[in-house]
Amino acid sequence: MSGDSRSAAGERVGENIEDPMATCTSDMEYFESYQDFDTHRLMLADKVRTNAYKDAIYNAKHLFEGKVIMDIGAGTGILSLFCANVGAKKVIAVEASELARFLPKVVEANGFQNVIEVIHSKVEDVKLDLKIDIMVSEWMGFYLLHESMLDSIFASPCKIPELWKNCHDFWNEKQYGFDLSCFSDVAKIKNKPEIVSVASDCLLSDAQLLWDLDLMKISLDELKSLNDRRFFAIEEDGDMQGICIWFTCAFPVQDEEGVDATLSTAPWLPETHWKQTVVVLPEQTSFEAGDITGWDLHLEKSDHGRSYKIQLECLDANEEHPVPCLCGSVKCELVRHFMKTHPDPSESIMNNTNV
Repeated sequence: MSGDSRSAAGERVGENIEDPMATCTSDMEYFESYQDFDTHRLMLADKVRTNAYKDAIYNAKHLFEGKVIMDIGAGTGILSLFCANVGAKKVIAVEASELARFLPKVVEANGFQNVIEVIHSKVEDVKLDLKIDIMVSEWMGFYLLHESMLDSIFASPCKIPELWKNCHDFWNEKQYGFDLSCFSDVAKIKNKPEIVSVASDCLLSDAQLLWDLDLMKISLDELKSLNDRRFFAIEEDGDMQGICIWFTCAFPVQDEEGVDATLSTAPWLPETHWKQTVVVLPEQTSFEAGDITGWDLHLEKSDHGRSYKIQLECLDANEEHPVPCLCGSVKCELVRHFMKTHPDPSESIMNNTNV
């Protein structure tokens, strides 16, 4: 991590934080990381994750029957098997890692050798003479954009007492009778987010949607850099020690009761292997219920293209708020009310200004 890491309002914290798997600096290293069977055991054992895909595919059986499906990044082939099981005419399982060598045996063991074709290749290099009707892929990263994957990203200020103690207080306590506190300031500078489970009662405010990304419309250029400026109203007294980030993905199908199929890693829902992503702040700030805090958050795609650098700047409540702002302050609520009652932008220049 480079640059300052101060937590006072208006100063930057967590500058150039890399995501937790940013050590994969090339496509080769990235795909090799998915040859680790422990990785796939972890994902398959994640019932929330796997059942969400299973339910989405099975509830859309009528869309898959008799169709040609491409499974991008097939891994163990579980999504390909789901698709074949609901009546797909053909499934093309594309896998770039050496795991592809095992997939034909998996296909044969489950009796789908006449349906599922395995291609050992990066999807960018695949050339086909047939039309693909549906593409499936498990593409979500730890804070959704890790591995360059997307949908809806949420965040909230949080307290993380145990993690904070491990990250910060450890060095201020004597170790084996010796003072090692000189390492404390260096240890505060985190060079990567933490992937941990955050209890819902550790969130200090209501969650807010940072980015809602439409797979059908978003372009690669739009994903190179993402910026977010917002403010939060603190709901209860507590120490703000980090920023908790999670994601929700919506599948374009409904179950038998008409409920949209979703997969969420929110703190108040059953845990997934993604858990939550926490940007640990170098200094904690004590807040009382009703206080306002904010940030400027910037995500920049790294040079090797499969991770993001995170830059966070804490903001004082008196700094410019975006319009509209969901912080709940009287001023911002008045602006939001005005905008709702005057939806025509020509009626007010406030739609394009800050407050």
